[in-house]
Amino acid sequence: MKKIFFLLILNFSVFQIFAQSVPAPEENIPYLITFGPKAATSWGDDDFSQTFFFIIPKKFNKPIYIRVYDPDTGGSLDELNGSFDTQMMYSVYGGRGCYTNKDAQGTEPRGNYKSGNLLASKVFGANPQYDKKWYTFGPFNPTEGEYYEKYGGYIFKVICDGLSGDDGNMYRYFLSTSPKENKPVEGANAFSFEYTFRMWDDPKQVSHIYPYVDERAVTMEISNFDWDDDGYIRIVSVARKGQMCHTSGQDNWASTKIKVLAEEKNTSLDLQLIKRFNPVVKNNNVVVNIKNQFGEYMPFYVSPIGGIPKYRYNIRVRPK
Repeated sequence: MKKIFFLLILNFSVFQIFAQSVPAPEENIPYLITFGPKAATSWGDDDFSQTFFFIIPKKFNKPIYIRVYDPDTGGSLDELNGSFDTQMMYSVYGGRGCYTNKDAQGTEPRGNYKSGNLLASKVFGANPQYDKKWYTFGPFNPTEGEYYEKYGGYIFKVICDGLSGDDGNMYRYFLSTSPKENKPVEGANAFSFEYTFRMWDDPKQVSHIYPYVDERAVTMEISNFDWDDDGYIRIVSVARKGQMCHTSGQDNWASTKIKVLAEEKNTSLDLQLIKRFNPVVKNNNVVVNIKNQFGEYMPFYVSPIGGIPKYRYNIRVRPK
């Protein structure tokens, strides 16, 4: 067990270059998206709330900032449903139970999912002041997060909740050492247990999500919501060349249950979301999560633990 914890901490510090941006460049996802609670789920958001966690290494002792790009709901990036009438609330949490509370590790905004100490929050509506601009929360002392030994650092939680209206809010995060610029926190990473995001309109663009498989996983159930029959989803790992998943239509879920291979334990998977070319599906918003045989949700790290997984071809020498 100690060896596994060491590997996790080591990998967090090695793969740090793009770990600050959510979504990260490796994921090739345009934006996160959260709708107002009056929207129909057929628009591609099943619960009108999205949670992300940021991990700050234990040895990092400078102030940190959590920045939000385009936090407003009435700008050119957002998805209009009639007229803009939507408000979003961003909340930052730290302290005891911020991450370790079981409700915080679920995928639904239920129970005490807002566990921990509320450090900052702000409500945004249709305000051109924040259209395609950054808003900064902080500064925060890293020790204001919840210390978690397994990750070797302090964890902060950021929740985006739809408060009113029925429009779609597209946005991004960046964990920074500066309130005015995007300057990465060395060794940091971010993760979520459920991704709700916008797909590219360009069918040549392939998006990726990187779930981490721990040593306890025996099976996993991969679920997607409102895929709109937009191409296909496949899994690539160190031991899996490319396994297809069941995909959902409009406003429904589809799941695929698979056995975890021995070589996949303590590695990341590459969940590839590949669009169809004809007809091209535009403005497609998708929800994805994965759970193990215990019903526990598996984390998607924006910077994959151990790096982007590549299938390893087995070379066997046959006797003559």
